Amino acid sequence: QVQLVESGGGLVQAGGSLRLSCTASVRIFSSYAMAWFRQAPGKEREFVAAINWSGGHTAYADSVKGRFTISRDNAKNTVYLHMNSLKPEDTAIYYCAADDLHKPGLYEYDYWGQGTQVTVSS
Repeated sequence: QVQLVESGGGLVQAGGSLRLSCTASVRIFSSYAMAWFRQAPGKEREFVAAINWSGGHTAYADSVKGRFTISRDNAKNTVYLHMNSLKPEDTAIYYCAADDLHKPGLYEYDYWGQGTQVTVSS
């Protein structure tokens, strides 16, 4: 069974930075593409960023381009989300997700973490 655990959320002032981490309890971390999603109060869950198995390809939502960076360390079974220039509208619960590359369906995520709260004050 795959388990994902997020950490690094918290309260930060607008303009500040946070780094989120997601550690996966899997044998071969490189078998998974990884992504971050978020859900803000009163909103549906939305895509934030994704990274392929090696870290060579990334994708971002328009709302975070230039401010957020997704990265991964396969030796540590960990994916990161570096968030800079945070805005109040970034306030949300952030979720880590994993796409098992042995299963069909690119961008169809098979496993999810419990989420970590990010709150940005104005």
